Amino acid sequence: MNPVSSSRPAWRTLLAAKRPLVLPVAHDALSARLIARAGFEAYSIGGFPLVGARYGLPDIGLVGLGEMIDGMRDIIAASPLPVLVDADHGYGDVKNVTRTVRAHESIGASALFIEDQRAPKRCGHMAGKEVVPTEVMEAKLRAAAAARTNPDTFLMARTDARAVHGLDEALRRGERYIKAGADCLFIEAPENVEELKRIGAAFRGVPQMANMLEGGGRTPILSPQELYDIGFSMIAYPTTLLFRVARAIERGLADLKAGRPAPAAEMVGFDDFKDMVGFADWAAVENRFAKSKPESN
Repeated sequence: MNPVSSSRPAWRTLLAAKRPLVLPVAHDALSARLIARAGFEAYSIGGFPLVGARYGLPDIGLVGLGEMIDGMRDIIAASPLPVLVDADHGYGDVKNVTRTVRAHESIGASALFIEDQRAPKRCGHMAGKEVVPTEVMEAKLRAAAAARTNPDTFLMARTDARAVHGLDEALRRGERYIKAGADCLFIEAPENVEELKRIGAAFRGVPQMANMLEGGGRTPILSPQELYDIGFSMIAYPTTLLFRVARAIERGLADLKAGRPAPAAEMVGFDDFKDMVGFADWAAVENRFAKSKPESN
């Protein structure tokens, strides 16, 4: 059954646990269900995987707020876990940012991040990014903080300035974004371990997220504990599930084209999949109501 919950733990509560918060990134409702089934405490929804999986498009600013909300609504409804969502650059100025925050709250987002890229934005590990002036992003963050209708909604500021202006500018922006009202920071795409250490040391006491883009990202891959030890409390994995699924689909199609039977070890069984999507819960509803005898007058 759809495991929507109105009692998801607050994001601040998760961070108070004093251990790395590992965030698998869901690209659809099934992946969100499986993340919960695997025992994770929380997860994230990123623009790159959602745009790629739902629309078959690259993450280069082609998809708007309404389309993203539609996709995220389905994903969030499928999992009881707290979720951090990608709100891109807020989809415009401070008015758009206000609407963006409220739209994400309305579908159950526990936390969201807004970035300082100039439109059209793109994946943080792609070339060709531009960033808005610091003052523009500060205004967006003030608007986002004021727009919250739920005091537990956690606001993350992301800067992509490292790739455009260098790490010093990214750190400077991070300081100003916290003062503007962000609850935590996400400095995107540091390029070596030393940069990760500098970022972690610069904001001790401020929750920070590291983005482990497996499969070709700019940032070196460290373990969750290694990242936690140098100052990162949240560790996101935006491509890990999507890229594995994409490879599995390619292999399945190659087998079909060649006339080969599907290897049993590379598939879940029919009964396993029924369990994954909650078949037994819906069968219980049917047995309780649809098959019950009507009361006699």
